[in-house]
Amino acid sequence: MNKIKQSILKYNGVNYLVPFILITSCFALWGFANDITNPMVKAFSKIFNMSVTEGALVQVAFYGGYFAMAFPAAMFIRRFSYKAGILMGLGLYAMGALLFFPAKMTGNYYPFLLAYFILTCGLSFLETSANPYILAMGSPETATRRLNMAQAFNPMGSLLGMYVAMNFIQAKLNPADSVERAQLSEVAFEEMKQSDLSVLIGPYLIIGLVIVAMFLLIWWMKMPKVQENSKQDGLLPTLRRIFAQKRYRNGVIAQFAYVGAQIMCWTFIIQYGTRVLTGEGMAEQAAEVLSQRYNIIAMVIFCSSRFICTFLLKYINAGRLLAILAIAASCFTACVIGIDGRWGLYALVAVSACMSLMFPTIYGIALEGMGEDAKFGAAGLIMAILGGSVLPPVQAMIIDQKEILGWPAVNWSFILPLMCFLVVMYYGFSTAREDKQRA
Repeated sequence: MNKIKQSILKYNGVNYLVPFILITSCFALWGFANDITNPMVKAFSKIFNMSVTEGALVQVAFYGGYFAMAFPAAMFIRRFSYKAGILMGLGLYAMGALLFFPAKMTGNYYPFLLAYFILTCGLSFLETSANPYILAMGSPETATRRLNMAQAFNPMGSLLGMYVAMNFIQAKLNPADSVERAQLSEVAFEEMKQSDLSVLIGPYLIIGLVIVAMFLLIWWMKMPKVQENSKQDGLLPTLRRIFAQKRYRNGVIAQFAYVGAQIMCWTFIIQYGTRVLTGEGMAEQAAEVLSQRYNIIAMVIFCSSRFICTFLLKYINAGRLLAILAIAASCFTACVIGIDGRWGLYALVAVSACMSLMFPTIYGIALEGMGEDAKFGAAGLIMAILGGSVLPPVQAMIIDQKEILGWPAVNWSFILPLMCFLVVMYYGFSTAREDKQRA
């Protein structure tokens, strides 16, 4: 066991254990933000009596922040340091979360979108800083394994976010369903809306205070500087250089597809499960809460699979394992589309076992051997998280059709994740073939 620790967290006489633990904690913190937010598409749709498409603007604002701030974050990190980038990220994260209180006071939907956008500008700084920082905390030969280990703690935060969303938001919202809310008087609807918003903002305010505490801890802690190349080309020359690399360029496309698929599967399991369960005679709120429980089960499977896949990376080429899992995810997603009932819901849960490896492995493969360029390369891969902003509203528009060719529209909508997994499969096989040729 000491040998494994030495190879992963010690390099050139430097022990990275303490900074690794601190930065890995940030992975859990942004996992919490991601997965307390996915069920909010349904919650906001109900609270403000909106369509699924309008509710999906939460994801547009959330993942739009990632896209908007990725390259500014990379330039900030290059000018200062990874630690400075992480502190900036935590500061914006806390600000966005605490802005939920004034957003609630307005009683309007759009201030919440602004709060989400600011919060995820912070997450963009965090991910742009933390992922390459983890890659640099040791031997280059163990970088992908190290990132997978750190990323394994991301779903732990996600699980907590899902649990809080289910037990402290969804279960405590007024049980009136969408039809009953539409029949209320304007005054009664406003009272119910304000009560529900008070429930919704509570966890965000608490996490905002937690992030402030984390900011102070990392600010106080002395963090080691990783070895850096002295090359400081301008932005455009750097972008031309990194995007000229096919492996990196295709990695950005694969990451866009993967993040889109992940967010679609984890966001719209609520809509999929609610349709299945209400069809069995369950009340709408009970169906929503049970669907979120299925989502938590999916995240437990995702978390367990991450540790298993990290172990398998010692023996199987990263690209090959990525492709195998993408094939399995495609098969499960095809079942989600073609089965009308609980078995379709079970297949949707099973997809998470296949997704666990994808983000950090695509990330590690794409940045392999990039050195100082990894700071801007990381920004491109974080911008690819835009897939989580662009694709869910498209899926929501399909779901709003209710039925297509006599089959539930929510089932048809999972054609989008299926296409995304095929893109990931191609990237895995192509990089595995390149590695074999270079060997």
